[in-house]
Amino acid sequence: MPDIKPGDIVARKSYGKDIFFKVKAITITDKGKSTALLRGLDVRLSADAPLEDLEVQPAEQVLRYRHRDIEKFRCCFQRVLARRAARLDVGLARAGSGGGYGYSLAGEDGGETEGGRDFFELPGRVVHLDGDEEYLERCLHAYKQLRLPVAGFFVAEEEQAEKVPHFLAQYTPDILVLTGHDGLIREKKGFTNLDNYRHSKHFVAAVRAARKLRPSHDDLVIFAGACQSHYEALLEAGATFASSPGRILIHAFDPILVVEQVAYTSIREIVRPDEIIKDVVTGEGSIGGLEIRGKFRLGYPSSSYEELSNLTGKEG
Repeated sequence: MPDIKPGDIVARKSYGKDIFFKVKAITITDKGKSTALLRGLDVRLSADAPLEDLEVQPAEQVLRYRHRDIEKFRCCFQRVLARRAARLDVGLARAGSGGGYGYSLAGEDGGETEGGRDFFELPGRVVHLDGDEEYLERCLHAYKQLRLPVAGFFVAEEEQAEKVPHFLAQYTPDILVLTGHDGLIREKKGFTNLDNYRHSKHFVAAVRAARKLRPSHDDLVIFAGACQSHYEALLEAGATFASSPGRILIHAFDPILVVEQVAYTSIREIVRPDEIIKDVVTGEGSIGGLEIRGKFRLGYPSSSYEELSNLTGKEG
């Protein structure tokens, strides 16, 4: 029996060691078999595996794996910045031609404003509830890199439905993220039954709780789900964007890359789900949803005393 304990980084031999996991706990099945509860190191997958199927990964392999993961996000991050720069160019061209619809994007150099006037910028505000504390810390760092105003909290998937009304009331966000880990339960069959998923029913309950308070997609944009989540049930419950239409894996940062587009798209424009998919790490089949108006707004005039775009209850 391999010497595996909680906290170890492992890979499943039966899957060709394609994904690295952190061991969350060791359990004993009804048949007396030792099983590890696993959570993905870079994807939002919850799984289990017999100990004999697991291999502890050496530190150098883990380092290479993490480096590849960083490179994936760096490429997506660069696409985000390129998209923002292109929108800024279009906005300035409109303003220069007298169209009056130019607008700048926070984070771009030069501080350009609509028609050269003294506007300030307010991207959409985000509340992010995450069932993985380590992922939350990484996500908060990514939000900061992308200049997204966020209040983020570690809330277990099972508790999100109970706690989401409190966070909506306290922070009144434009965008709500409900995520953590999920996955199809290996012993069960069928994609339509919520009980065949580890946490989809908890995300569905959290979406419903949010929609009781904020029923309109135009008022509150909701991203919900994780790896292999029940996409159709989440949309039916009221999610604006959800995973996973193809029941595939999603990356830890995919929810951020979705809400970034909503937060930084002007309220004058429509965000299309087929365009959003182009920016996520895991691509087609991982995420889908509804078209929605952006949440980026301009205000006037800017303040000499405080940066208004930071008055958002940002955490971390």
